[in-house]
Amino acid sequence: MNKNSRGINLVISLLLIAMLFFWFSSTLRRMENTCTQAEFDQMLDSGVISGVLIEQNREVPTGSAHINLTDGGEKVLNVTDVNVLIAQLEEAGISPVIEDVPGENVFLTSILPALIMVGGIFLILMMMNAQNAQVNGGGKMMNFGKSRARMSVAGDHKITLKDVAGLKEEKEDLQEIVDFLRDPAKFTRVGARIPKGVLLEGPPGTGKTLLAKAIAGEANVPFFSISGSDFVEMFVGVGASRVRDLFEEAKKNAPCIVFIDEIDAVARRRGTGMGGGHDEREQTLNQMLVEMDGFGVNEGIIVLAATNRVDILDPAILRPGRFDRKISVGAPDVGGREDILKVHAKNKPLSDDVDLKQIAQTTAGFTGADLENLLNEAAIVAAKADRAFVNQEDIKKAFIKVGIGAEKKSRIISDKEKKITAYHEAGHAILFHVLPDVGPVYTVSIIPTGQGAAGYTMPLPERDDMFMTKGRMLQEIMVSLGGRIAEEIIFDDITTGASSDIKKATQIAKKMVTRFGMSENVGVICYDDDDDEVFIGRDLAHAKAHSELVSGEIDREVKRIIDECYVKAKELILQHEKVLHSCAQILLEKEKINRAEFEALFVS
Repeated sequence: MNKNSRGINLVISLLLIAMLFFWFSSTLRRMENTCTQAEFDQMLDSGVISGVLIEQNREVPTGSAHINLTDGGEKVLNVTDVNVLIAQLEEAGISPVIEDVPGENVFLTSILPALIMVGGIFLILMMMNAQNAQVNGGGKMMNFGKSRARMSVAGDHKITLKDVAGLKEEKEDLQEIVDFLRDPAKFTRVGARIPKGVLLEGPPGTGKTLLAKAIAGEANVPFFSISGSDFVEMFVGVGASRVRDLFEEAKKNAPCIVFIDEIDAVARRRGTGMGGGHDEREQTLNQMLVEMDGFGVNEGIIVLAATNRVDILDPAILRPGRFDRKISVGAPDVGGREDILKVHAKNKPLSDDVDLKQIAQTTAGFTGADLENLLNEAAIVAAKADRAFVNQEDIKKAFIKVGIGAEKKSRIISDKEKKITAYHEAGHAILFHVLPDVGPVYTVSIIPTGQGAAGYTMPLPERDDMFMTKGRMLQEIMVSLGGRIAEEIIFDDITTGASSDIKKATQIAKKMVTRFGMSENVGVICYDDDDDEVFIGRDLAHAKAHSELVSGEIDREVKRIIDECYVKAKELILQHEKVLHSCAQILLEKEKINRAEFEALFVS
């Protein structure tokens, strides 16, 4: 239905409503003013009637009498015999005014009812036409089972694989897909089969969706993109219908690529819902399994999917023949981070002191999304300072804001709490510097942050480690306990400020014992079952993977590790007690010190 039709329907509807309203209101007023013959006789006897207007009907001698009262009111009496009423009024000394018998009003008796009837019929016909247009043209109700995938062709996407940095091997794997679509004969003459599906899996922000956009820009074939949540609806069967419609459209446009983002929304492991096999999500998954590799032929259709929860996907959809290739998209290394920073710095004017290589070295563990956010925050800092370029100091401020949280310099803190925080952070910083595998220190601050911390000590990872050693994990525990130890040494008291540090230390020690087999007393056995998902409908509770005796041994071993680390960390801090006092004093004066200032304390 177009806008003009909707406007006409609205005008007609308003006119009909207005006519009905006036008719109803006039009828209601007439009913309120109508009186009975007994009430008229009582008013006549009491002398409250000042005048009477008699309107005769065409069916004489009937009519109606409009009675004017002395208090200004008005009543209406339906008269069955006008002559009797006239005689009664003359007897009471009231001379009524008698109107002539009215002629026939053609408009009221014929034209107006006809207009109302025609308007109503016209409105009904317009509504029927609109309903037919929705049915034939694909209204929302009839389109419920249609796919919501967006199709794009060559030229619609400007992002190519050249715009994707830090994912060299991943791009090579996907480049093969593009080459196959461009020149399938090159592969088929040696008996190679085109992969039916490619699954991109990895942590959030690593560039899975960006890779899909780049493939859409590279491949000169139709590209269908849809989210996994677009399949699922509250109505049973809608998801499966949308899957069928998606693949029917893909077959018409083969060869093509179908990209399903966040596929875990629809491909979750079956048998894990309260609905059992009749769950709507499971019906959708069953249809997807059939479409990807069933009796039907889907030649030339490549399904590209992305997820960061590959552990909960159904095994049937992960097998070769459906997803032949699984590409792990992880956090970039130092070289990849530098390339990513160069890409995101293209449209940002940088000053000469900005060293992207040094930034890449200090952002170990950052994903592509984190790096983009880092440079964006730095640009915001520069803009707030009314500068036309971004300098290294802006990036440092953004690094602290992204990694630790925004500093709250306006928060009022007592001198005692400042002193406690200064020694607490100095304890952490000393262990970061002394222990070989966890430092060096990047910044030490006693300025509160937006995450609720009273201060922070930020280390500077100088390399990307593929795995953690037992020695480094023990050093991580020692560093976590450094703040608590410093409080105990200086104030002979402890605060709640070390609660998150204690939690972190406990988690590391427990993983060492239960997951990594780094305990001689417990042995090289994995007792960790945290990876098991609790699915309602399959498992309502976890069954312990070990006995109560082993649980007690695990607890004792975790305590032993933490106690030993506590003793060693305390010895190291006592050995550098002079640095502890010096660092705390400088923090109280300046609130923040950098790496050079901190390391100078060990030289003096």
